[in-house]
Amino acid sequence: MDLSPLRESPAYRRFWLSGIAAGIGVQLTAVAIGIQVYSLTGSTAAVAMVGALALGPMILVGIVGGTFVDAFDRRRVLIGASCAALIAPVGIAILAWNEVETLWMYYAFTTLSSAAGSLVGAARFAIHPRLVRRQLLPAVAALSAVSAGLQAAGGPALAGLLVATVGYAWTYTIDVVLFMVGFWGVVSLPAIPPRSESRLGLMALKDGLRFLQGATNLRTAIGLHVVAFTFGRPYAIFPAVGILLIGGGEWTVGLLTASGAIGVVASSVLSGRFGNIRRHGLAISLSTMVFAVCVALLGAATLYLEHFGQPVNPYRVNLVALLLLCSLTALIGAADNVAGIFRTTMMQSATPDEYRGRLQGIYTLVLTAGPRLGDTYIGFVAAMFTLWFPQLLGALLILCVAGLYLRLRPSFRQYDGLDPHP
Repeated sequence: MDLSPLRESPAYRRFWLSGIAAGIGVQLTAVAIGIQVYSLTGSTAAVAMVGALALGPMILVGIVGGTFVDAFDRRRVLIGASCAALIAPVGIAILAWNEVETLWMYYAFTTLSSAAGSLVGAARFAIHPRLVRRQLLPAVAALSAVSAGLQAAGGPALAGLLVATVGYAWTYTIDVVLFMVGFWGVVSLPAIPPRSESRLGLMALKDGLRFLQGATNLRTAIGLHVVAFTFGRPYAIFPAVGILLIGGGEWTVGLLTASGAIGVVASSVLSGRFGNIRRHGLAISLSTMVFAVCVALLGAATLYLEHFGQPVNPYRVNLVALLLLCSLTALIGAADNVAGIFRTTMMQSATPDEYRGRLQGIYTLVLTAGPRLGDTYIGFVAAMFTLWFPQLLGALLILCVAGLYLRLRPSFRQYDGLDPHP
């Protein structure tokens, strides 16, 4: 890996390290709530509702919040959004300590967390190009992927361990502590005022949409990400897979969820030569196709376990099945991460600074709303049919869309990272 951004920019180094801590806490709570909701209801649809209810607020905050990122000091915007986001883990911890089992309260706080997280993510990604040289943006994209992978690996694994040992209340309380570590990195940032005057309100949104309308390459990259996350994200069924097909309960769910992040970290650590690849659009398309093939293999493995696997003992884990599903989930995470590194580099290098907040708001919306759409799709389809069906159907849809994009968008296929055009 190219670690130059961490060496050259102390502000970026603090920002990156503290972001890992805060992100682990967010992932910890997200997985713990999924386990808790499934234990209370026994329904994958109820788990899917955790994400489904947050979609509307996330869309609104993600789109409108980008105008604030462009118009005001980005450090101040991030501090305000982080303060709003802190309410959620504190509220969830209070509910857990008081043994409240009313689902709508947990749904309300997770919705607040997701909405505030959209603005936090938009500000964070728009801040990165202001902390490092433009030549280091590919390295920053890889480091961001490592950060996301560590968050997604550490959070779920820690959630499974903590829920099984100390319970939900302590698990959510640890999230609050990790959040405060992340807040330190935000407060320590220098001032990041806008470089040019930007409007607020409807006209600012229209300006951003007008720019995006003419940015064919960026729209294609975002579209591929939406399709991949909507139809290829398997995490909402992992509580059911752990209990019904593998055994082991919370511990198994934590390992399955963390495996995708392990693939992200591994592929990022090996990303040093990615800076030599110029055809970013082609790399995104091919990586998305590999992602779809791995999702299909995961669905096939789930099909085999569901119909031909050994009877499940809740106190004994089927280690062979666990290793197989964890390996396939790690490959899914690795393929998605490779596409994400090139997509992030394209977004940050091809977007002018005065539009970066609004465009990053949309990109963050994809990063946050995409998984919720995916959880909603796979949770409800699995509830209506069976656990393996949504994965095979989703993989087929992703392959078809990626192939069409690759054929019908020559500018995206020929995109040159040394001469970026939106």
